[in-house]
Amino acid sequence: MVVRMRATRSHRDNRRSHHALEAARFSKCQNCGAARKSHTVCMNCGWYNGRKVIDLAAKAAKKASKAKKAENAR
Repeated sequence: MVVRMRATRSHRDNRRSHHALEAARFSKCQNCGAARKSHTVCMNCGWYNGRKVIDLAAKAAKKASKAKKAENAR
C-alpha cells in the first residue's frame, strides 16, 4: 500500500535538523586545574564544588588489593 500523506524531503530534513550531536563542554577543576565536565566530580582529584567527595587514593588502593587477591587465587 502507498503512503498517502508522505512527508517531503524538506519536511523530513527540517525535523531532523535538531538531531545533531553537540560536543561536550568542559570546565577547569578549581582544585587541580584538570579539564572536567560541568556539574560532575573531577576524576583527577575527586573534588566537587569546593569539597572532597571521592577519596581516589583509597579507591585505587582497594582496586589494587582486589586485583592482587584475584591473581593469588589463580
